[in-house]
Amino acid sequence: MQRRELLKRIAAAVPLAGAAGRLIAAPSAEGAKLLVVFLRGAYDCANLLVPTASDFYYAARPNIAIARPGEPNGALPLDGNWGLHPALAQSLMPLYQRKQAAFIAFAGTDDLTRSHFETQDSIELGQALDKRRDYRSGFLNRLAGVLGGGPVTDVSPIAFTDQLPIALRGDAKAANMALAGNARSGIDARQSQIIASMYRNTPLAQPVAEGFQVRDEVMRAVQAEMDAASRNAMTAKGFELVARRMAVLMRDRFDLGFVDVGGWDTHVGQGAASGYLANRFEELGRGVAGFAQELGDDAWRQTVVVVISEFGRTFRENGNRGTDHGHGTVYWVLGGGLSAEAGGRVVGEQQALTQATLFQNRDYPVLNEYRAVFGGLFQRMYGLSPAQLGRVFEGVAPRDLRLV
Repeated sequence: MQRRELLKRIAAAVPLAGAAGRLIAAPSAEGAKLLVVFLRGAYDCANLLVPTASDFYYAARPNIAIARPGEPNGALPLDGNWGLHPALAQSLMPLYQRKQAAFIAFAGTDDLTRSHFETQDSIELGQALDKRRDYRSGFLNRLAGVLGGGPVTDVSPIAFTDQLPIALRGDAKAANMALAGNARSGIDARQSQIIASMYRNTPLAQPVAEGFQVRDEVMRAVQAEMDAASRNAMTAKGFELVARRMAVLMRDRFDLGFVDVGGWDTHVGQGAASGYLANRFEELGRGVAGFAQELGDDAWRQTVVVVISEFGRTFRENGNRGTDHGHGTVYWVLGGGLSAEAGGRVVGEQQALTQATLFQNRDYPVLNEYRAVFGGLFQRMYGLSPAQLGRVFEGVAPRDLRLV
């Protein structure tokens, strides 16, 4: 049986854990699709979306700056103010040129802890910073709940992670399934038998048995694909292969997705046009381009991918030719249905980058608060009313950047 058909079967048949631990079957998904890619570790946005018009950028980064367009290893020109890291020439740049990619500069949260864990939690929760955190309610789960009771009759969320992330915790049913790694199951044959025996002679006995059967088939197929990949250019170690697997599942079954990618905390030796960070950009770029390709044109036109990170990094390089924890960052928005106003552009409120405009004399400021940005996107994608949006982001005024 082909890999794609097996993945369709796992999406349709494997049991999903609901909010109360019940086993349920995923409903059919249709319409608009959203994937959130979380870059954990706070990536250096200033070397991704390069402020080529800023002399201060080049003075502040004598060793790690990306050269201006036209110079050796220079940035790819986007407009008069911005360029793109050259490692993305074959992946992200073609999407940008087709108006299927946009960047939101000066984006992020108003959380000022500069702690990876505190800020990641804050973003995934999507709750007011001045109120007590409720870790039972992530913003994507609340979105799924609103959609399931309103604009979208059937909504099926999934996290491509080992454990359900905070963003998808809550009352709405959500699945999680890690597609990276060595395709080894976390439950062995003996444990599977024990679990199956727990549900014997109950209405859930058949769904549980079918779920384990299909899981085993998928694991065998994925392992075979990994073995084959080691002999050709598409390696299982890269993000691209994982992204293509995600695309098959989202195209055929799921419509809300979440995945996280680590390795972005570049305090030491991050490099410039080449080196550690450039390699991470190249891998991520291949992944998002592969995701779009695997979806196919029809599904890609209905899909929006938003790439975020907990915060940015310091505008100045440090003594170790790296960067430290910062504040504002740059979000990516990709999809085949981006609007003419956003596609192929840098959008949102912006300002010149000089020493005087840095936040606390060190970081990008946050001019486009993430909940407001997501709120404006959700209104456009799903037609949410103010009351529905308030259930996702309480008390937040949406910011319409006309992304779709």
